[in-house]
Amino acid sequence: MELTDIIAKLPYSEPFLFVDEIVAADENGITGTYTFREDLYFYKGHFKGNPVTPGVILTETMAQIGMVCLGIYLLNDAAKEDTVIAFTSADMQFLKPVYPNEKVTVTSQKTFFRFGKLKCNVVMKNEAGQEVCKGIVAGMITTKL
Repeated sequence: MELTDIIAKLPYSEPFLFVDEIVAADENGITGTYTFREDLYFYKGHFKGNPVTPGVILTETMAQIGMVCLGIYLLNDAAKEDTVIAFTSADMQFLKPVYPNEKVTVTSQKTFFRFGKLKCNVVMKNEAGQEVCKGIVAGMITTKL
């Protein structure tokens, strides 16, 4: 599977797509990037005069790159039209703020993938290489109802 094919298979679109590029993937993990443009809708109210990326958006970015993109890669061509990778849980630590126009890199390492369940350790770093958040994301592969 080509890395560009992974993004094309994501079930998201603007303004809720938080993946710009997948830079590496194998059966054990994935790495991707995203730049939080200053015109994104959530900066208008979070926080007045000092916009910061909300933790829920950082979590979603890590889940999209670290769990959903990895799940698509692992499924490869085994996924059918009605296959869905559903986010089920997250346990995150937020270490530094992420500001508008910052580019982040998410690296995910698969903990396990069996019986339709995928669990990963994820780390997000800023362009200076500093960890801004880290944690565990999990999901399951199911079919559309």
